[in-house]
Amino acid sequence: MEKTLSIIVPAYNEENTILEILGILYKLELPNNLKKEIVVVDDCSKDNTLNLIKNFIQDHTDLDIRFFSFEKNQGKGAALNKGIQMAKGDFIIIQDADLEYDPNEYSLLLKPILENKADVVYGSRFMGGNPHRILFFWHTIGNKFLTFLSNMFTNLNLTDMETCYKLFRADILKSLDLKEKRFGFEPEVTAKISRVKKIRIYEVGISYYGRTYEEGKKINWKDGLWALWCILKYNVFSR
Repeated sequence: MEKTLSIIVPAYNEENTILEILGILYKLELPNNLKKEIVVVDDCSKDNTLNLIKNFIQDHTDLDIRFFSFEKNQGKGAALNKGIQMAKGDFIIIQDADLEYDPNEYSLLLKPILENKADVVYGSRFMGGNPHRILFFWHTIGNKFLTFLSNMFTNLNLTDMETCYKLFRADILKSLDLKEKRFGFEPEVTAKISRVKKIRIYEVGISYYGRTYEEGKKINWKDGLWALWCILKYNVFSR
């Protein structure tokens, strides 16, 4: 029986990149005859993102694509949670609407799951020999610190907890009671999957084509502080 990968694409003010990423996903061929389903959630974009998505859907009727648009901005976590609810596939992966991550590397993440060695696979920007754009020293230090702190509580040895590329068996991800609406999704989901009995978590090296703030990068130091709070919240205060 053919299995399906659900690709969740949260989008907020991504008019410069949304058509390119959807075009890449449209042409993408997956290993092992996997089918693909694209789940796009627009988080009440203020630019032309919404219209571009609607036009793309109209022009690609052969693509299995699900779409939802919030009438009020909710945050990335809320968009991801909505996408998880809508996803119908056997596996779920998160794909930001920007171009910082390359969907052609899905095969790297899928390999341990398709070989039935893993239930969850993280794509690490800090391991392997793939290309990485050189940007933001303190941002990198912040990511590594948050990963270190998260590992202390979860007893995992991840190198990149904050990565966008997270691939899950759908039944496991859907079983989690996820709460975060903004940028706390990463530490929350990591804390909660770490407590799933007999969970098999893998990590593979991926490429990273980072953006500058002028190019549209949105996350900032305030989001880092919120991630810090979420590590404590979901590992200590509300286990």
